Parts: sequence; C-alpha cells; structure tokens
Amino acid sequence: MKELQVVYRIACTAAEADARAQALAVEQSIEMPPEAVTSDFVRERVIGEVLAVEDAGGAFEVRIGLSLESTGGEGGQLLNMLFGNSSLQAEVRLLDFELTEQAAHEFGGPRHGIAGLRRAVGRPAGALTCSALKPLGSNAAELAELACALAAGGIDVIKDDHGLADQSRAPFELRVPTICGALARAGLERCLYVPSLGGGPGRLQRQLQVARDAGVRMVMLAPMISGLGALQEIAGEFLLLAHPAMAGAARIAQPALLGKLFRLCGADATIFPNHGGRFSYSEDTCRGIAAQAREPLHGLAPCMPVPAGGMTPARVSEMLSFYGDDVMLLIGGALLASPLGIEAAAADFVRAVRGAVR
Repeated sequence: MKELQVVYRIACTAAEADARAQALAVEQSIEMPPEAVTSDFVRERVIGEVLAVEDAGGAFEVRIGLSLESTGGEGGQLLNMLFGNSSLQAEVRLLDFELTEQAAHEFGGPRHGIAGLRRAVGRPAGALTCSALKPLGSNAAELAELACALAAGGIDVIKDDHGLADQSRAPFELRVPTICGALARAGLERCLYVPSLGGGPGRLQRQLQVARDAGVRMVMLAPMISGLGALQEIAGEFLLLAHPAMAGAARIAQPALLGKLFRLCGADATIFPNHGGRFSYSEDTCRGIAAQAREPLHGLAPCMPVPAGGMTPARVSEMLSFYGDDVMLLIGGALLASPLGIEAAAADFVRAVRGAVR
C-alpha cells in the first residue's frame, strides 16, 4: 500500500472510468508506459496504484496510491505528484489527499501555529484582528502612517497588501524598515507588521535579510506564486501567513489546498475568501478550510484560519459564531473607507471582536 493516497474526481462515463483511473495513476507517477518499466523497485514502489473507483453521480471519485518517496519531502514536488500533469486535463479535479504521520512530520507543518501566533501578539484567548496596508501606489511614508493608525486602534496583525512588492514608490528595502521604525517610535511594536515576500530566489533572500535586520517577526508569502518549497524553507525563522493568490487557478478543492497543503508546508495562518464577500466561496467550503487548518493532523500544530475578502465590522458577530475563537478576522478596505477615520474605525473593529458574545 502506498504511503500517499489521493482522491480525484474525473468527469467521464462509466465505460471509461477504470481506464481513466489507471491512466491517472500512471500520469501522476512514472509518466510512461508501465510495460516499458524493467525495474522491480519502480514496478512495486513507484507506479501509482488504483485503490478505488466510485460513482459520484455524473463523475467518478478515484482513490490512487502514490509513492511518498517520489516527493523528496519537498512541498513543490508534493504538489507536482498530486496534480502536476493531471491539472492539464480539464475533466480532472483534485479533492483531497492523505499521508502518514511520518510523512506529515517530514514536510514540517506549522512551526509556531495558533499558539505561537497568540504569543506573538499577546492574545492568549479570543479572536485576533488583522488589517492590510493599501492601496498599491502608496509610498513608504504613507504606508507607515497607515500602519501606525491601524496599530493605534488596537489591530493585532497588519499585513502588506499582497500587491505590494518592489514597486518604485515603496520598494521592499525601503518600505519594511520605514514601517517598522515608525511603529517602534510610536511605541506600537506589540502589533505584528507582516511584509509581503515575493520574487525569485535571489530577491527572496534579499528580502528575508531586510526583514531580519528590521526585526520583523512574521512574513506573508503566496505559495501558489512563490512556491510551496519557499514556504517550507522560511517556516520556523518567521511566523508565516499564507496568501491565496492564484489558488483558484487550478482545480483543487480549496480545503485541501488552503487548509491542508499550506498548513502541511509550514503556514501558521492561512487567508481565504469568506463566504458572503466579494468572492463566491460557499459556507461549506469555508467551514472545510477552517477544519483542515485546525483539526488534528498527525500531531502537527494547527494553523489559524483568516477569513477575508470584502468583510465589514458589521459581520464580526456572525463570523465569530461561524468560526469560533481560534480565528483571525481580516478587514481592510472597510476600515480605510470609514467616515470615522482609520484609527477610530480600527478601534471599533477591535471592540466589536473583543466584546462579541458567542
């Protein structure tokens, strides 16, 4: 029995189902005709194995066993083995995957998790608050002023908008120390400032050094852009916030991707679009993401779910009722547009979270 089991949904006829399942097992393992394989090891340990084919009403759910050794313990290769070539087949969707306890610990999981995030912001209980620095096009001084206003209002975590990168108006090397310095001068270091990392290996290493020098404790990465391997390698040194950009570009069930896979590769917190916002995620999808992020997984630390995407303070009580206390609520634009002013709007948001009755 293979150590990695993967569940796919294939849109095909009953007559095609068994053959399609076998083809998928081969495609996601050796990617060549099995009859051409001469190695006993490859035949017995590497070639994918069809474990089940079940009618799912207009499609078939297929469970395939794959070799864990083929991943090399690296997050990007794990995604490649789960769905690399088969993502090119429009009728195939990746639903979920399961792996052994030993394998889970090989990938690492969150190094800090919910408990570590709570320690970092000094909030041992209750939901956390988060906001974002935007819009893209602001200069470093403007972003620093915004960060101070949000922090003065009591926000726990303030992240870069994921579109902030190395634009000339606020390059990473200037933006990060400017914001960290402004928060320190204002006595607001309790707030976690989370810069957005991105770019190739060289740029990423330079940004990490800037973050170290500035005393940053948490960073954000979009694993579907910068890579799950990068997420794994950064885990541990910093708290890690995973951003979902490009996560909708592949036919992967969102709980498996944003909840389980990002957590497995080291995310301490994972952002996802909340239901009822400007994205089309359902309540069931959001519930599934939060469950995959927090539920027991071979002893790995739980990952903090961060519902976001067009949320407003008016929905605080509803969101806390839906997700419970182990959640970080992310509200950005609604605070920036508030007629109360940014600091007052942030303070109202924080009061709503602290005072919500569940």
